[in-house]
Amino acid sequence: MATAAAARALARATARPVSFRTTATRSSLATLSRPAYRQQSRRGYASDAAPKSGSSGLIWGLLGAAVLGGGGYYLATNDLGAAKKEAGPFVPKYEDYEKVYNAVAKALEEHDEYEDGSYGPVLLRLAWHASGTYDAETGTGGSNGATMRFAPEGDHGANAGLKTARDFLEPIKAQFPWITYSDLWILAGVAAIQEMQGPIIPYRPGRSDRDMSFCTPDGRLPDASKEQKHLRAIFGRMGFNDQEIVALSGAHALGRCHTDRSGYDGPWTFSPTVLTNDYFRLLLDEKWQWRKWNGPKQYEDVSTKTLMMLPTDMVLTKDKGFRPWVEKYAKDNDAFFKDFSAVVLRLFELGVPFTVAEDQRWTFKPRVSST
Repeated sequence: MATAAAARALARATARPVSFRTTATRSSLATLSRPAYRQQSRRGYASDAAPKSGSSGLIWGLLGAAVLGGGGYYLATNDLGAAKKEAGPFVPKYEDYEKVYNAVAKALEEHDEYEDGSYGPVLLRLAWHASGTYDAETGTGGSNGATMRFAPEGDHGANAGLKTARDFLEPIKAQFPWITYSDLWILAGVAAIQEMQGPIIPYRPGRSDRDMSFCTPDGRLPDASKEQKHLRAIFGRMGFNDQEIVALSGAHALGRCHTDRSGYDGPWTFSPTVLTNDYFRLLLDEKWQWRKWNGPKQYEDVSTKTLMMLPTDMVLTKDKGFRPWVEKYAKDNDAFFKDFSAVVLRLFELGVPFTVAEDQRWTFKPRVSST
């Protein structure tokens, strides 16, 4: 009789459906960490003696399988979701652009073998010429695109020699592949100005690189052999007035001309790697004469014959709309820096469809001191 009763009890136990999908079970699985779960598994099943017979052994075996399967599924899907979240698109922040700025500044400091001891002037020229192709009427050109990477724009006469600047920046582009060429060129221009002891230039990213179909036609940059009508036409196309034309011309305090590029020869100032108002002071204070040589028409200073001015430079002292600004900046370096910073900011943002508001521009601390 006892044997028959035990058999019936076993049959009832095994026939009854077993459900593990209760709220309490799901909740306990969801809060169970991998290490705790493994320890509990060992304590509950591995270290205890296995039941010899009866319904309890079967039930606990099924429960263990359910816990293992459910817990493993939860942990696996949870880890996968976290991985997907971490693998989202990279969105650079201020600190990322600051690293690029510092890399440019460091490269300028370390590579002083270029003419006059700095790549700064040619980097500024790259940013200037990439931006100065803007046409306000058609909305074409400007710093958005970096189309100087392609012919024919890279081969335009005004862009001769700028491959030097583009090549200088290639290692930095390789170090920070997420930044666009067009954002990099402008950020390098900002760094060049500031590291040559110029004013702080606010910056905001948002430029995209374009293909060669967006290359601008030749003739959008100033021709140094022309006079005031040409200057107003070129800069007016970009939306600049007389004061802004003169302030932008102050960049000629930096760098020099080359016979194998523009055809002209020589620096504008005695300190071509430091930005000051010397360009304006020299225009007014020095005596200038036509240089006698086989190259294009340019001026030389009478006293040393080592400096030069272009026809477009001398026009600034002759035109009644330009000259008052030359006089102002020659007397006041702070005023020049203030206006130069504002107009360069505008120049560098021409043609860019920013999604970042103007009040969200950034500034970067120079590595060199301006004092």
